[in-house]
Amino acid sequence: MNRSISPAALRELLLANTEFALLDVREQGVHYQGHPFFACALPLSRLEMLVDDLLPRRNVPLVLLDGGSEDLAARAAAKLAGLGYSDVAILEGGSAGWKAAGGELFSGVNVPSKAFGEFVEHHYDTPRVPPQEIKRLVDSGRKLVILDSRPYEEYHRMNIPGAVDAPGAELVYRVHDLAPDPDTLVVVNCAGRTRSIIGCQSLRNAGIPNQVVALKDGTMGWELAGFQCERGSTAVAPAPGPAGAKQARAAAEHVARRFEVKFASRAQVESWQRDSSRTLYLLDVRTGQEFERMRIAGSRHAPGGQLIQATDEFVGVRGARIVCIDPARVRSVMTASWLNQMGWSDVYVLEPEGENGFAGWKLETGPRLRTPAGFKPWRTTTARELVQRRQQGGITVLDFATSLRFRERHIPGAWWAVRARLDQARAQLPDARALVLTSDEGTLAHLAAPEAAALWPDADVSVLKGGNAIWFTLNLPVESGIENQTTSADDVWYKPYDQVQDYEKHARAYLDWEVALVEQIKRDPAIRFRAYD
Repeated sequence: MNRSISPAALRELLLANTEFALLDVREQGVHYQGHPFFACALPLSRLEMLVDDLLPRRNVPLVLLDGGSEDLAARAAAKLAGLGYSDVAILEGGSAGWKAAGGELFSGVNVPSKAFGEFVEHHYDTPRVPPQEIKRLVDSGRKLVILDSRPYEEYHRMNIPGAVDAPGAELVYRVHDLAPDPDTLVVVNCAGRTRSIIGCQSLRNAGIPNQVVALKDGTMGWELAGFQCERGSTAVAPAPGPAGAKQARAAAEHVARRFEVKFASRAQVESWQRDSSRTLYLLDVRTGQEFERMRIAGSRHAPGGQLIQATDEFVGVRGARIVCIDPARVRSVMTASWLNQMGWSDVYVLEPEGENGFAGWKLETGPRLRTPAGFKPWRTTTARELVQRRQQGGITVLDFATSLRFRERHIPGAWWAVRARLDQARAQLPDARALVLTSDEGTLAHLAAPEAAALWPDADVSVLKGGNAIWFTLNLPVESGIENQTTSADDVWYKPYDQVQDYEKHARAYLDWEVALVEQIKRDPAIRFRAYD
C-alpha cells in the first residue's frame, strides 16, 4: 500500500526549509498542461534514465503526482522502491486534487526559471529593445555586438544575423574581448525572453562599462517582426585572453560580494560527499569541451546558462546543497549568484586549487557515460538482421523515440509508442508475433523490453542493437511523419518552432505566457525569490 500525502501537508512541506522532491511522473507534454510550481518532470517512461542525476540520495523524501485519475504515480512509486528509494509518498488526487484544494497550477515547462526571469526583469528594470530598433541600429552602422546566450545547438539552428554564440554564464567570462570598446552596444538575445533577460542582467550586475540591452522576445520576436534569422552559423565567442580573463575575474568578485556568494574548499566538499543525510549536487558549469577535457569524478555537466534556464532539470531536491565548479571562478560565481536570487540557500562555489584548479581531486576525462538505474540488457537484433527479417515479413517495429524525433525520421513502417502507455500499443497491435523495439540509442528500448514481453507473451521480442542511431548511421531507408502512432503525441513539449502549422500563433502565445508568469506567482505563497538592491 502506497503512503499518501494530502495537499495541505504538501503545502506545509513547500513552506518549510527541508529537503524533499516533488515529482510529476506524467509525460513532459502532459506536465506542460498544468502542475504545481515546484514539481519537476520525471516521466515514468524515462524514470531510470533520469533518476540518478535528479535524485542522487536514495533516502531523500519524495512526493509523486500524476493527474489524479490514473495509476502512473503508483507505478512510479513501485519502480522507485525497487531502485532503493526508501521514502516515497503520493499526492492525494494528483494535480487535480492540488487544484481542488486551492493550489495553483502552472502550465509550461521549466516554470521556476521562466518565472524568475520575469521577476528579474521587473525588479531590476532590465532594459529591452524591440527588434525593429535593433535592426535600425545595425543598418545605421552603430557599433554593437549581438551575443546569443543559448547553447550552440540552438544558436546553430537559427540566430539573429551577425550574432556570436556566448551561452549564459560564458557572457561575463568572454565579453571583455568581444566588446573592448566601452562605446560598443552589447545586445543579448535568446529564443524568447528568459536567457536574454538573465544574460543582459548578468553583464549589468558584473558592472561592464558598455551599455547592455536584451533583445525583446529573442529570435521569436525577430521573426514576428518580419525579419529573417540566419541558419547554420558557427561564430562562437573565443575563450578570453589574459587581459579579458583578468577583467572577468574582477567582475565576478564584484558580483560575489553584492549577491553574497559563498565559497567552499575541497575539504568541505569532500566532507559533504560523506554526509548521507543531505543531498549534494556537484555541477560543473563550464563548456562541454572543458568538462570532457578534465573534470572532478562524479560531477555533472550543467552549463551555467542552462542551469538557470532549466534548474528543475538539473536539481530535483529542494533544500539540497549545490556546488558550482569552474577553475576560472567566473562562471561558477555568476551561476551561484543567480541561484541565490532564485531562493536556493545552500549554494557554494568550489575554490580552485593548484595550477589546473583541480589539485587533490580524483579526475575523469571524456564523455560522461552512465548506465541507467536498474538497467538489464535484452536480447538484440542488428540493423542488418532487421533488414533481412523485414523482407520476410511479420516483423513489427516499435519506436520509443520522442514524437518529435519520430516525426522527423524513423524506420519505414515503424509504430511510435510511449513506454508508460504500452497497453495502448498492445490494443492496436494485438497480433504482433515478432517485435523489434528501438529508441534513440537503444537504451530506452532495453528498459521497455520486459514490459513488452509481458504484454505480448507469445511474441518474439528483441531490441535493435544501437537503436535508431545505428540505423541512421548506416544510411538505411527512413520515412517521416507520425501516422503510425499508438497514443497521443503529448510525450514532450512542442516549442513554437516545432509546430507544423501556425508558428506565429504559437510564438505569440508562448511569449504572452512568459510575461503572465510574474503575476501568477504572486498567488503562490511558497514562491520566494530574493531581491538584492
